[in-house]
Amino acid sequence: MLLPLSWPIKSHRAEYNSAESMIRTFTPFYFTVEPADTVAIRGASVILNCSVFAEPRAKIEWRKDGTFLNLVSDERRQMLPEGSLLIRSVVHSKHHKPDEGFYQCVATIDSLGTIVSRTAKVTVAGLPRFSGQPPAVSAHQGDTTLLGCEVNSDLVPFVRWEHNRQPVVLEGRFLKLPSGSLEIGNVSDSDAGSYRCSVETAGLSKMSEETELTISPEIGIERKMKFLQQPVPISKIAGQTVILPCVVSGYPTPTIHWSRNSETIFERFQKITLVGSGSLQISDVSEDDAGIYNCIVENGNETMHAQTELSVQVPPHFLKRPANIYAHESMDIVFECEVIGSPMPTVKWIKNGDMVIPSDYFKIVNERNLQVLGLVKSDEGLYQCVAENDVGNERASAQLIILEHDVPIPTFPPPSLTSATADHLAAAAAGHLPSAPRDVMALLVSTRFIKLTWRPPAEPHSEILTYSVYYSRDGANRERVENTSRPGDLEVTIGDLMPDVKYVFRVVAHNKHGAGESSAPFKVATQPEVQVPGPAQNLVAQANSPTSITVTWQEPHSVNGPLINYKLYYMEKGADSEQDVDVGSLSYTMNGLKKFTEYSFRVVAYNKHGPGVSTEDVVATTYSDVPSAPPQNVTLEVRNSKSIVVHWQPPPPGTHNGVITGYNIRYKKGGRRGETDTTGGSQLSQIIDGLERNTEYSFRVSATTVNGTGPASDWVSAETFESDLDESRVPDKPSSLHVRPLINNIVVSWTPPENQNIVVRGYTIGYGIGSPHAETIRVDYKQRYYTIGNLEPNSHYVIALKAYNRNGEGIPLYESTATRPLTVPDPSPMLPPVGVQATVLTHDTIRVTWADSSLPKNQKIIDARFYTVRWKTNYPANTKYKTADTTTLSYIVSGLKPHTLYEFSVKVTKGRRSSTWSMTAHGTTFETVPTSPPKDLTVVSKEGKPRTIIVNWQPPSEANGKITGYIIYYSTDISAEIHDWVIEPVVGDRLTHQIQDLTLDTSYFFKIQARNSKGMGPLSEFVQFRTPKALGSSGKFGKIPPMMDSGSDTRHSISGHNSPHGSPTSSLDSNMMLIIIISAGVFTIIIVVIIALICTRRTNYQQKKKRAACKSANGSHKYKGNSKDVKPPDLWIHHERLELKPIDKSPDPNPVMTDTPIPRNSQDITPVENAMDKDHQRRNSYLGRELEDGMSTLSGRRGLRPKMMMPFDTQPPQPVISAHPIHSLDNPHHHHLCDGPSSPTRSYLRHQISSRPLGPSVDRANSTESVRNTPNSDMSPAPTSQAHPVESIEADVPAVSYLPGSQEEESNRSVPTAHVRPSHPLKSFAVITIPPVSTNYETASSSTPLLSQTGPNLQVHSVKTASIGTLGRSRSPMAVTVPSAPDVAESTKMLEDSDSNYGPDELTEEMTHLTGLMKDLNVITTA
Repeated sequence: MLLPLSWPIKSHRAEYNSAESMIRTFTPFYFTVEPADTVAIRGASVILNCSVFAEPRAKIEWRKDGTFLNLVSDERRQMLPEGSLLIRSVVHSKHHKPDEGFYQCVATIDSLGTIVSRTAKVTVAGLPRFSGQPPAVSAHQGDTTLLGCEVNSDLVPFVRWEHNRQPVVLEGRFLKLPSGSLEIGNVSDSDAGSYRCSVETAGLSKMSEETELTISPEIGIERKMKFLQQPVPISKIAGQTVILPCVVSGYPTPTIHWSRNSETIFERFQKITLVGSGSLQISDVSEDDAGIYNCIVENGNETMHAQTELSVQVPPHFLKRPANIYAHESMDIVFECEVIGSPMPTVKWIKNGDMVIPSDYFKIVNERNLQVLGLVKSDEGLYQCVAENDVGNERASAQLIILEHDVPIPTFPPPSLTSATADHLAAAAAGHLPSAPRDVMALLVSTRFIKLTWRPPAEPHSEILTYSVYYSRDGANRERVENTSRPGDLEVTIGDLMPDVKYVFRVVAHNKHGAGESSAPFKVATQPEVQVPGPAQNLVAQANSPTSITVTWQEPHSVNGPLINYKLYYMEKGADSEQDVDVGSLSYTMNGLKKFTEYSFRVVAYNKHGPGVSTEDVVATTYSDVPSAPPQNVTLEVRNSKSIVVHWQPPPPGTHNGVITGYNIRYKKGGRRGETDTTGGSQLSQIIDGLERNTEYSFRVSATTVNGTGPASDWVSAETFESDLDESRVPDKPSSLHVRPLINNIVVSWTPPENQNIVVRGYTIGYGIGSPHAETIRVDYKQRYYTIGNLEPNSHYVIALKAYNRNGEGIPLYESTATRPLTVPDPSPMLPPVGVQATVLTHDTIRVTWADSSLPKNQKIIDARFYTVRWKTNYPANTKYKTADTTTLSYIVSGLKPHTLYEFSVKVTKGRRSSTWSMTAHGTTFETVPTSPPKDLTVVSKEGKPRTIIVNWQPPSEANGKITGYIIYYSTDISAEIHDWVIEPVVGDRLTHQIQDLTLDTSYFFKIQARNSKGMGPLSEFVQFRTPKALGSSGKFGKIPPMMDSGSDTRHSISGHNSPHGSPTSSLDSNMMLIIIISAGVFTIIIVVIIALICTRRTNYQQKKKRAACKSANGSHKYKGNSKDVKPPDLWIHHERLELKPIDKSPDPNPVMTDTPIPRNSQDITPVENAMDKDHQRRNSYLGRELEDGMSTLSGRRGLRPKMMMPFDTQPPQPVISAHPIHSLDNPHHHHLCDGPSSPTRSYLRHQISSRPLGPSVDRANSTESVRNTPNSDMSPAPTSQAHPVESIEADVPAVSYLPGSQEEESNRSVPTAHVRPSHPLKSFAVITIPPVSTNYETASSSTPLLSQTGPNLQVHSVKTASIGTLGRSRSPMAVTVPSAPDVAESTKMLEDSDSNYGPDELTEEMTHLTGLMKDLNVITTA
């Protein structure tokens, strides 16, 4: 961990308050957690920890092997919120190791700088495998034995041992050695048995074969001592624990002691101990523990020695960390860093995350300290001293803050400032500053130093404390500073200068108030070296061609003797090193250069004393040329049937040979000549339009410069689509995926998606060991197979296949397989388990049992086989298998989801042999109560009905079973007990409910809970809703006429209304007005009745003939001509389409709450599914929703349903018998039968089970008409004689409950009542069957709701299908549907047409015919 960056600043309150307020403080910025070296497991996940303390928050990034990771697009690597790096499913193979390497955490604060964490090494351990199997071992009682486990050294920490399938506790006589072997000392008979070692890594386990340990009795005969394992040279890191093994067997039992560097080792508490039979364990090793160790074994007869060396390595450790520094520009500073370690660490420096490269101004002093000369503002930031050796790396950081010249450095400067710059660091006080020093001149000028002198300032204003001399090379930005050593000094010597270089000097005086004005710049050049030549003159470089440059120059002014030759140095821009060539003349032509490349040149003259002064660099660029390579990665994208998009990348770097000005795209069809299209130089794609459908085109691309066109790429081909397909969505998943494994390859084949209307531009194949995200390959959309190569043998691969287009990748299709092993497979594979059964125990546990046909009849397991159980659920579809191993023939799977179907299969493994998976067994877990409330509870007001609200919700996320109902609680008092709230039960398949007759302008609170067969779930959070204000007030309902509440006065609607000024609009008496209105109404009714009778008597003979023809056609089932021309009589009824079918809402015998039997609205009547009439079923479902709307015209005819509060546990699941017409669109005999307004194919029947005797019911709100037969406001009034018979039939129908029963109980069965609600008084019928006296069921009385009717003598009745043929002809039974009411317009037309077709005589005839049909129905249903 890095120390915080902080610097204590002494305050000088009396003198420097204003100055100190301008001093920036050091910012705490350091790592609290740094990544550590990690051994990862292939296929498992690994986390590299990193955490930073910073204010403000730092930006964290990760580098691997010096390169920043792009974690945004990486599917397996992810940075956690605190900064740690998570690597999922580590990938590692022999030739592909993307996750192994060196990682660093990089933290950055933009206004401060960057720090880098220590380097963490990630090593990937291989999959568990054994290089050999342990052999059988025998030992004598009391002796020591060793059981080997041959695994890789990196897997030793994961080795576990078992004795007779039970874990071995590693203590006392049992010791696991560093090699993984098991040492057993002083063995006894209880130690005999089978042993095996296992390696468990990240959920993957590998068991070795079992080996037998045989114990022989000790017979007392001397046995020669022998080393079972000797100590080997070992290297450990300080702080670790080391075991030096020394295992010996023999008789008499040997004794073991140790020595180090010829000195006997004695046991020390918790530091040095003997473990096992004599191995040496050293805890918390240090450098002092290193040395030569000797294991001495004696048994009285002989002595043996085993020697080893222990070396201890120490990670870097800082003795002195660099300190934070304040400084001014032009100063020289030194960051000091002192570190130790073994081996001795090397020291490097990092500035703001980048390595510091030594130069003229950055120097490494004493192999560890960093010196920065002539500070500039850009040198400010964070510096890190990095110490590294073979066993670790550490780093310490310090911050450099460069203050303005008028801001004094805090008192007591750090010792990291050089003596040359430490003299002027005292804080300044407010006051007058000195003027500029005068007459700066050079007393002495040499080749390497200059001595300057000057006169004091004309206005010092106080005693001059020191002078600072700033100097730099002429034209350079970086200044250095040299201070005088004593206050009175007026000269200084500047050393370490370069010969024959011009320098610029200026002098600044300092008094107690601070630095004064600077003197004028003074330029002076050092003397040239007299022995060597000066720089060459007039160096010029000129390009001749794209590959050659000519360089010319003149002799130096001072040659200092005869010149031997010149050396021409040249370097390509961006290169790391120069090249040179010897030249004997004053010019040279460089050939073989790169085209359109910038080169720098300099010349050095040589004489007998050596190289002279170098010239300044000159730069020249070779001429451009045509590109020397074609564009790269040319790909084609078929957009539609007439266009193709061409994509490419520029030619490789170094082959452009100039500025790319454009690209030429040449394309052709078949063997034709083709056409050319051009683009700009920055464009890397082009759309080619106007192509022909279903035609193959070939394309190639070439780059152009101002010099011409380069080589073209290879031809690539694509075929336009036959027709334009959809690309607004991603493709579906491929319809099939097949894999065929080989030893090092897997052949993958597939078929395209079934939906051929979506564009597929190619396929993406992902594969890897245990994960399909390790490697990705893209292939063309035409390809149907691919061979994945370079795979590891005998490895399990997961393969994913996805189709893609421009909109993205589709749903993947997965397959897994294992490559074949290199060895020849066992000719006799193991047989899979048989008789797999899944027994459900609870809502989350299932017991899986099976039999093993390869075991004896008693199914006793006597070998080292084990079984693997796998299971999954098919919802969601991409659920992966879970597995578990067991050594028994059963396994209890727990942690399952309630009410979920699972499939199970088992395989057996013995050694390296495994069987295939057995046949699957299935089991569905039991239900349990819901564990979460319904979601998304919302309450909205119903438009036009302010006293009615609509409650909507979504099912609970954890239903744990089939939801059988919901309970809505609402109250105006949120603090009331829940049992005081009003409740509304709702059936389980509903997600919306209406609540009526609420109080206006009142806040209501709503809750909801779900229930299933196991009980009630939790209550949801409450939702508050306030009903609108009074209807007469302005607002949303201001324009709606007020509803008639009980007690409201409506007399004003009779007596008239007032004028705007308050005066009555009529002077008639109110009683007179009432008489006039009643008289007019009676007169109108008489006129209407007379007109109706006249119209009905105008029925002609032709209409009677048509009805007779329609009856005849129905009897023979042979229809001729167009069905639209045939008009049937009103009472033609399709008896063959009637079926009595029970409707059971709750299959549970003891529900917690039952559904109310009275439908609150049209949605409560659910149409029965009819496979023969899907279109009609779909229409009915929509009609049900339309009828729910209170503004529908059917609501007037239907009336309002009264609310019912049903007890939770009093309604048993009883079938409700209903009879309804069925309209088969697939049967032409039925569909085209008399398609008139009164045809039965246009009739709709509703059924209703009331909690009181079925008869006319009165609307509670504003209606005194029959709930059943209330006509619509726009329908023609039917004759009274037509309406009464049906109403009397309905009133006499008893509400009967039935229990489902067996069909064999013929003697006790009774006929269920088929109650039909007609859409018109004479267009349907209801069959009345009087039950016999001996029936055991009861009818609901007029005052008792239809609740559960149970008793000890209640008989179970069977329900049969009732089929009635017309005029006695039998029909085949048909299924029952429950259609919704017809559309309003259709129903209105139906009634209007029917009312004008029949007279009283004809109606009497039809009623007689209807009575006969009822009797036929009664006979058939009772048979």
